[in-house]
Amino acid sequence: MMNICRISFIYLMSISLSFLMMSLYFINMELVYILEWEILTLNSMVVEMVILLDWMSLMFMGFVLFISSLVIFYSEDYMAGDMNIKRFILLVIMFVFSMMMMILSPNLISILLGWDGLGLVSYCLVIYYQNIKSFNAGMLTVLMNRVGDVTLLLSIAWVMNYGSWNFLFYMNYKMENLELNIVMLLLMISAMTKSAQIPFSAWLPAAMAAPTPVSALVHSSTLVTAGVYLMIRFNELLMQSNFNMVLMLIASVTMFMSGLGANYEYDLKKIIALSTLSQLGLMMGSLSMGMYKLAFFHLLMHALFKALLFLCAGSIIHLFNNMQDIRVMGSMSNLIPLIGSVLGVANLALCGFPFLAGFYSKDLMLEFMSSINFNWVIYFLFYFSTGLTVSYSFRLSIMLFIQQFNYYSYNMIIDKIEIKIKMCWGLLVMSILGGSAFSWLMFSFPKLMYLSLSLKMFVLVVMSLGAWIGLSVFSFKMNEYQLLNKYLIEFIGSMWFLPMLSYYFIKNPLFYGKFLLKMTDQGWLEYFGSQNIYMNLKKSSMMKLNFQNNMYMLFLITMYFWVLILLIMYLF
Repeated sequence: MMNICRISFIYLMSISLSFLMMSLYFINMELVYILEWEILTLNSMVVEMVILLDWMSLMFMGFVLFISSLVIFYSEDYMAGDMNIKRFILLVIMFVFSMMMMILSPNLISILLGWDGLGLVSYCLVIYYQNIKSFNAGMLTVLMNRVGDVTLLLSIAWVMNYGSWNFLFYMNYKMENLELNIVMLLLMISAMTKSAQIPFSAWLPAAMAAPTPVSALVHSSTLVTAGVYLMIRFNELLMQSNFNMVLMLIASVTMFMSGLGANYEYDLKKIIALSTLSQLGLMMGSLSMGMYKLAFFHLLMHALFKALLFLCAGSIIHLFNNMQDIRVMGSMSNLIPLIGSVLGVANLALCGFPFLAGFYSKDLMLEFMSSINFNWVIYFLFYFSTGLTVSYSFRLSIMLFIQQFNYYSYNMIIDKIEIKIKMCWGLLVMSILGGSAFSWLMFSFPKLMYLSLSLKMFVLVVMSLGAWIGLSVFSFKMNEYQLLNKYLIEFIGSMWFLPMLSYYFIKNPLFYGKFLLKMTDQGWLEYFGSQNIYMNLKKSSMMKLNFQNNMYMLFLITMYFWVLILLIMYLF
């Protein structure tokens, strides 16, 4: 086990550093390489494998491999008692390879290979623990993602009209084409399923049934970011097709819903999962405004501190004997100050605390919202959801560090430097310094927003209000039913009943399909069709077989009757 984890860590880390160096060289030299390998030519249709190497794909691959190498090494300690650790590591490597297929490809066919690979391997990882909860979560995850797979297949069929699946070659020249707008709508639905936008949001918290290292990988840089990356590649078409306004409304409502839900959640991993959903809505919203570079920058920075949050959460869950309820935790600043301080830095980076990783992208996005003319509903949802992010982050910090310790008096909670903590240090440094470093490297000139003093201070005011709400309203043990109606709290805390609606959305087609299979395919159609033909043929062949097996006896009996008839005729 130790060998496969450490060898994978060394290889992936070395490849990630080389990709990051190459991406900086590509930015400096403004290079784009497209490598084509022709597999099959059929009439006018060319099937080829295409690889796109530009600064964006190389930098994203560098981040994916960097985080996955740390997660694999972290798994050596986290999954130490697992009998199938080699299978787990191979599944994670397949997961990363599928993401690389999707990142590198400007061809819809090879994007589909990586896209389906992500869906299939994520199902295998979500059901890894093989219990009822894991199987239910895996079915919800894979069936929700199948909707996006279907729309991606339909978009491939539409793009075939142009004679090639390499969308980069003709996307800029056919903006007004109806077929390309239909393709854009289908791809937008695919991205919404993968990035868990409303109404496909229920699978993201359910996927927490997977092991925590998998959650760190899924929620930071692989599965949920695939939809955002697809929309980054199709951003020009998205802006021209006017579907960007629809996506902006969906992304804003997703941010609002997940921020509210996280403030009423008590499961540690689900709180972090709902924060991922909120940040995905922020990325999709900035994409809808045309800020694809800023959305990509926030995607990378979010990957760093979200992976750090999950790795710290995994360490805490291990210390609390697999307990994930934050109501039993507390006083961690005294018990485990090292893990607690790392988790606190990651929480502040998520909030957009000045000069940490999340600040450089979130502050710029919100100031851009203030600098252009937008609907006040979208404006309110963006700012209010940002305040909710600060609220649930401070609520989590209060319940973990300041509230009373409610676990067993006899416990094994100890803060020691081990592999799990060492893997957090690399992400901690990147969460502190990565925002400033990569903002200077990625953007050729500083992004400055000239706003009035009140609008400049509005972001700080909203975050301060969110922190106050998290500290006062949501953290302490108070009778919440006096503030809000019981059913309203249940509505907010259950993601607006989306898991229940998703259950019926999946259950009814499955039961209807089972009924059709039983009554039609295995019922009257089978009886009057192939099964009946088979039975008739079998019956006639058995009859002929009986004749053949008893041929001599038939001859003798026939001869006997003829002789008997002749004797009768002779005598009478």
